[in-house]
Amino acid sequence: MDLFAGCGGLTLGVAQAAHKRDVALDVRLAVDFEAAPAKVFKANFPKANVQEGAVESYFDGDLGAPLTARETEIVSTVGEVGLLIGGPPCQGHSNLNNHTRRTDPKNRLYLRMARAAEVLLPRAVVIENVLAVVNDKQQVVSRAIAHLKKLGYDVATSRIDLLKLGVAQTRKRHILLAIRENARDFGVSAADLLQIEDHGIAPHDLRWAIGDLLHVQPKSFFDEAAVPSADNQRRMNYLFENDEYNLPNEERPECHQGNHNYTSMYGRLWWDRPSQTITSGFATMGRGRFVHPAVPRCLTAHEAARIQGFPDFFKFVDERAKPRYELTRTEVQVIIGNAVPPPLTEALTSNLFDAEVLQTKDETSRLLEDDFAAPAIGLAC
Repeated sequence: MDLFAGCGGLTLGVAQAAHKRDVALDVRLAVDFEAAPAKVFKANFPKANVQEGAVESYFDGDLGAPLTARETEIVSTVGEVGLLIGGPPCQGHSNLNNHTRRTDPKNRLYLRMARAAEVLLPRAVVIENVLAVVNDKQQVVSRAIAHLKKLGYDVATSRIDLLKLGVAQTRKRHILLAIRENARDFGVSAADLLQIEDHGIAPHDLRWAIGDLLHVQPKSFFDEAAVPSADNQRRMNYLFENDEYNLPNEERPECHQGNHNYTSMYGRLWWDRPSQTITSGFATMGRGRFVHPAVPRCLTAHEAARIQGFPDFFKFVDERAKPRYELTRTEVQVIIGNAVPPPLTEALTSNLFDAEVLQTKDETSRLLEDDFAAPAIGLAC
């Protein structure tokens, strides 16, 4: 089950790990509040039970309370769940949020993952978020840990550097892993299973991630850079004409001049370094260091998806989808910027398989090619 599912980045990582073991994946329920990412999820996982709605309307009981009528219905409909994953909204925790940081009411949605675990009692629970989630004034992480332990889970948390998992960007995430005590056959702990950065994967630079896309002929806006303002085009041209990567103050808008620590804003990327963290602003130079290393434009959606660790078979824009869906450029940018890089859950799920925390029945142990929109699950970018 994937809650706060977005376009399915977490589920894709699980699918890639399962595919490598010739194991089928049954997505009993995936829920997201927004229609656009839910459409992308459904297009890529056509057999998944994807629902547009609020997670708190599916798991609406208080922690420790008897199951509500809605929750009882979910248990009856969904049945047994081996792995519960979710990335609750993180904007309220982000250091980029200067308005409701640490006190955003949406921060409480983190605890819906703990309630879903209480309702379903899965073998394993994975909750993904920004590093700053631990600073939330409502103490959602510590409360979730305490409740999961009461339910009989072994719980551990870690700061995961995605660069060490082969993602070509400087991105770190906070991960909570909970393992049901009776699901651990060999005495391995949740803390042991969170050791996913020591697999010997060499960090990748931007050339590795997107170098082959430089001369792609666009078939849609997915491979076209957004048209910048005249001022921003002039600024991008300045970077290349002067072989610069940081725009000097006098070339910035007045509101970005003076003493500041935002050198990445209006900056150009390097071929031989990883990207900065991809956000929904990757198409605009004023939102971060998103100018292409080789040409005076910002990143395309295709390039941003690659940097996020999504393989090309994953479709953000696909006219062949049934039912057909059409998304705007802005919707696709937000979906990609909000996505969780799949290599995170691929590495973590691989550990869960190796430790036999996740098990399969013989009759469902083969991966059928039509389980997913693309039979090539598991291929690298």
